[in-house]
Amino acid sequence: MSVAAPTLALERRLLRECEIVISLDEVGRGALAGPVAVGAAVMDAAGARRRVPEGLRDSKLVTEKRRPDVAARASAWVQASSVGWASAAEVDQVGIMRALGLAASRAVQGVLAQGIAAQGALVLLDGNHDYLSAVHPTPLTVRPVIKADRDCASVSAASVIAKVARDTYMAELHDGHPAYQWNRNKGYASLEHRDAIRTLGLSPHHRASWAIADAPTLF
Repeated sequence: MSVAAPTLALERRLLRECEIVISLDEVGRGALAGPVAVGAAVMDAAGARRRVPEGLRDSKLVTEKRRPDVAARASAWVQASSVGWASAAEVDQVGIMRALGLAASRAVQGVLAQGIAAQGALVLLDGNHDYLSAVHPTPLTVRPVIKADRDCASVSAASVIAKVARDTYMAELHDGHPAYQWNRNKGYASLEHRDAIRTLGLSPHHRASWAIADAPTLF
């Protein structure tokens, strides 16, 4: 069964309450290696009247081959975008949820650095938990929404922008650690990735605090 394309219905309702919506989505939460990344995409009332780019979906619903083109069109469509990062070492140091908060805060700061005003902004966060507010240095209005990455076009934009950025980074890391095949598995628990860990042990880019040897194979 096909999934309906995301719309701007929620964003348009929210923009009656606020001046801009900063939409966030994360990628890499369940990976064994590499950073976690959070994409940010900014939507204002004028942008919410524009047509959603063709093919825009949550990054999990866009094929790897098509993602770079969709991400480029999404970046051109929104008012500003950014990707915030938290390293594997930070995941080990503070745990995955706080690391997500750090990455989300950095993503928000990334769009603010482009001239987006924090005053009057509402942060639309995919999921059911606000992992941002406890970490961000200043108060924000945050609204978590379950399945926002599937249903809300601006969150889908943040998702695919972050996914392409992280996949590109993992492919770059692959060059220094080819045995783990990060160009294929992007740091997730594939069979070849786990086999390489058993043979070679962990790299500096692995989340060493995780029970990696017992991690389930995700694909």
